[in-house]
Amino acid sequence: MTEPWSGIFCAEGRPFVKMHGLRNHFVIVDARRDHYAPGKAEIAHVCDVRVGVGGDQLLVVEPSDAADARLRILNIDGREVGACGNATRCVAWLLLEETGADAVTIETRAAMLRCTRQGPREVSVEMGRIEHDWRKFPLAREVDTLDLPLAHGPLAHGVASWVGNPHVTFFVQDLPALDVAALARPVLTDPLFPEQVNVGLGEILGPTRIRLQAYERPGILTGACGTGACAAVRAAQLRGLIGSGPVRVEMGAGAVTIEVDAQGSAVMTGPVATCFRGRLPLYAEGRDERADDRN
Repeated sequence: MTEPWSGIFCAEGRPFVKMHGLRNHFVIVDARRDHYAPGKAEIAHVCDVRVGVGGDQLLVVEPSDAADARLRILNIDGREVGACGNATRCVAWLLLEETGADAVTIETRAAMLRCTRQGPREVSVEMGRIEHDWRKFPLAREVDTLDLPLAHGPLAHGVASWVGNPHVTFFVQDLPALDVAALARPVLTDPLFPEQVNVGLGEILGPTRIRLQAYERPGILTGACGTGACAAVRAAQLRGLIGSGPVRVEMGAGAVTIEVDAQGSAVMTGPVATCFRGRLPLYAEGRDERADDRN
């Protein structure tokens, strides 16, 4: 007997894996053999939990001549970004499991990243050097990136950091009591940042502990941000708020360990998890609009 609904599920389509790193969740597509170049509308569709798989970003794994794989990181607005620590850990874990190796290299738009297995579902990523050159962002004009001439309510004296993508970190007190989205939104869209910026609010809990909440481009309050954690640790070091050595960065969805050396090079260690696997239905732009018209 035919099972109910058995004919409506997609037997064809592009395979994907849904993973998360501290609830920062991703749709991951292997395009090493079958090229995949989704447009903005398709990216938004796939990442929209109401009509697609749902994810903070769409990750496309491609072949690389210089590394084990190349990673394209696509935001829900279609923007390709250079770095995402949680995403890199997830893709690294897939490659480590596939190869059985203890280390792999991943090429991103920003850098070549070496990733190592630290446990059954824990990965370290060498994130590279955190930069503070104002031209890296870009910023609208030359400013002191270690003390930005920017104030929005209680947010002032921010530190701008480049970790393959742009971050500004503000240090506050009693972070859980703050409306982070309301405070961070004007910073994200401030004219100083013509391509917007990821905003982190950090609270120093001790010499080796920071509490962090990130508000990321294009305007998402996320449970965890790996590059934001790296930026926060380096900013705290430069401000003299913490010393050297491993720092536990505690975020809404969990914690990562960040170690930044004297030259500003960061290593991030944190967990990964698999949600489910499936196939992406063939996407046709305008399909959902036509479906809505029929209802």
